[in-house]
Amino acid sequence: MRIEGISAVVTGGASGLGRATVERLVAGGAKVVIADLASSAGAAVAAEIGGGTRFVAADVTDPDAMSAAFGAADALGPLRVTVNCAGRGGTLRVVDRAGEPGDLATYEAIVRVNLIGSFNVMRLAAARMAKTEPVEGERGVIVLTASVAAFEGQIGQIPYASAKAGIVGMTIVAARDLAQRQIRVCTIAPGTFDTPILSRFGPEVLEGLARAVPHPARLGQPAEFAMLAAQIVENPMLNGETIRLDGAIRMPPR
Repeated sequence: MRIEGISAVVTGGASGLGRATVERLVAGGAKVVIADLASSAGAAVAAEIGGGTRFVAADVTDPDAMSAAFGAADALGPLRVTVNCAGRGGTLRVVDRAGEPGDLATYEAIVRVNLIGSFNVMRLAAARMAKTEPVEGERGVIVLTASVAAFEGQIGQIPYASAKAGIVGMTIVAARDLAQRQIRVCTIAPGTFDTPILSRFGPEVLEGLARAVPHPARLGQPAEFAMLAAQIVENPMLNGETIRLDGAIRMPPR
């Protein structure tokens, strides 16, 4: 799939991995809609990136709001690419320090955004893409975002790891399901990346996280995630795959 001339939606596009992906797609000649929360800096980011970039306030779990985001992309041209970067973290133990069961509402909320939100974005994007005319044997590409936590989640990450493992699990199924419609689906599983979510940690913590990466011994850069997302879009044989992007890190229990 050629990036030049397409329209795309990037969820979580106002910051971090999502913003870098928007910048990469726009630089490649795409028209991009940023779908992010109303409380985000999405409008300012869209204006700063330029190139016809638009912002639509949307929660990935909200079907109507996400339909509006996809509608905005259709107005820019046939939707060909969707990259779902929206997500949230949160700490939860199976049994808390007081010996009480972990909070079910917290578990549900984190799974809802990360897993159910991913499926909502994928199903709505695929339905739109399926109505487009094929270009060089393809109608569209959907890129989801998991995490290395899907494979070796740390203590306290049980809802996050569950949700990300769910994304990994549905990737090959979705790719097989959508093959008849000439739509590809891949997932990126990032390791430790230098995004705003790490801003709450001090320099010593960040240095420790960087040292844990075998090579290169540093935090990943959002532009590297965006590079891989673009390569998935452009390479027609990448389908049904979850690609770890982590510098060979394997997370310890804590």
